[in-house]
Amino acid sequence: MSMDEIKALHPEDRAAVLVEALPYIQDYYGQTVVVKYGGNAMINEELKDAVIHDIVLLSLIGVRVVVVHGGGPEISGMLKKIGKESRFVNGLRYTDRETMDVVQMILCGKVNKDLVTLLSKAGGKGVGLGGMDGGLFLAKKLTDQDGTDYGYVGEITEVDPKPVVDMLDAGYIPVVSTVARGVDDDTNYNINADTAASKLAIALKAKKLILLTDVRGLLRDPKDDSTLIHSLKVSEVPALVKEGVVSGGMIPKVECCVEAVRQGVERANIQDGRVKHSILMELLSTAGVGTMFH
Repeated sequence: MSMDEIKALHPEDRAAVLVEALPYIQDYYGQTVVVKYGGNAMINEELKDAVIHDIVLLSLIGVRVVVVHGGGPEISGMLKKIGKESRFVNGLRYTDRETMDVVQMILCGKVNKDLVTLLSKAGGKGVGLGGMDGGLFLAKKLTDQDGTDYGYVGEITEVDPKPVVDMLDAGYIPVVSTVARGVDDDTNYNINADTAASKLAIALKAKKLILLTDVRGLLRDPKDDSTLIHSLKVSEVPALVKEGVVSGGMIPKVECCVEAVRQGVERANIQDGRVKHSILMELLSTAGVGTMFH
């Protein structure tokens, strides 16, 4: 049921919907939920509005929500403006020194502060944190076994969740951009947002990690939405990788969820950010959205 449909309900029915959500509210009250925000939900204004209101509502009912965001389209747009081509290697943005400056400027500046502003307008208390703030993320240069060079793309070596915890304790919604301070070089690094969200969820001992993306979830047949796998034990994942069900760009997302669950996060979700209010549907109803790893 959409929010518009709820608004159209008779008051008694609307009250019944809220009562149905009560056990879920009790379950998540005081718990930490990390939402990785990216994809279409960041670009489409209607979806953006729904995500922002979902996050504010959860915060107001006592859920400790942390937002981790990327900003790929905005980075690509700015690079285009300065006449620089976006280049990707194995799905990751190749980041030379000039690109790194743009990444830091767009992620820690424009995108981060735009989200904080939107949360404030919706009645929430957002506060922006870069991965460098308070030593939140430390990283070293990402190197593959085959020696692939990604430039200034980093691999997180350490997470100090204290800056985020302090903000949560003060009643704020932390909005985290995925740039990290280098420990192996005098530089900052660009970090994959899914990975950063997973590592932060582990460090925060979060109850739930949600990766918003532009697919319904993990599909047995990528061409058939009806083959969505609703629930999956992490022990079942290696077989699905062998079968080729988990492939391409879904591999790193699934790996993030598996690692989070193995390291103590109760549940991790890959779900469709193109569905309005998918965060509320997942957390406060029996409906569930996307693929849940447990």
